[in-house]
Amino acid sequence: MPQKDYVRASRPKPANKGKSRPSSNRNSRAKAAPAKPWLLIGLTAVTLMVFVYGLWFLRQQTPVSTAPVTTAPTPAKTVVKDDLPPKPVAEPYQYIQELENKEITVELTEQRRSGPAQLQCGSFRQQPQAEAMKAQIAFAGITADVRRTEGTNGVWYRVILGPYESRRAATVDMNKLRQMGINTCQVRNWA
Repeated sequence: MPQKDYVRASRPKPANKGKSRPSSNRNSRAKAAPAKPWLLIGLTAVTLMVFVYGLWFLRQQTPVSTAPVTTAPTPAKTVVKDDLPPKPVAEPYQYIQELENKEITVELTEQRRSGPAQLQCGSFRQQPQAEAMKAQIAFAGITADVRRTEGTNGVWYRVILGPYESRRAATVDMNKLRQMGINTCQVRNWA
C-alpha cells in the first residue's frame, strides 16, 4: 500500500487570484532576470575604465623639478655644558647652623590625676523606683546603692555606684550599663 502524505493533503491549494495563465508569470520572471547581470557587467567595465584613465593621467603629469637650495654654511654650534653655578664662599643664611645648635625645651606639666569618682544613674522621688533601677544595674553585675538625700526640693532617692579610683574606671562601668540599655548614668567627682 502506498504511503499517503498527510501534511500535503491537509494544506489548502493556492487559489488563482484572477489570473488565468500562470505560465505567463513564469516567462516574465525569466525575461527580467538576465537584465541584471548585463547592468552589473556594464558598471564594472565603466569603473575599470575610469580607474585606468586616472592612472594614465597621473603618469602624463610633468614632475616638478626642485632645484637644490644652497645655504650659507652655518658655523658649528659649541656644546654648552650645563654646569652648576659656583658654590658661594660664605653661606648667606645662618638658620642652618642655628637649627643644628639650638636646644629646644618643652615644658611638661604633669597630668593632674583625677581623684575618686562615682556614677549617679538616677534620682527618684519614690524609693521603689530607685530600687527597680538598682535591680536593673545588678543584672549587669555591678553593685549599686540607694541613698536618701534631703534638699530644698524635698526628699530624693539617688542610685549611686562607686566610689571608683578614677574617672576612667567609672567610665568603663558606665559603658557596660549603656550596652544594657541604661543611658542615664553620669560620672561625678566623689566628695
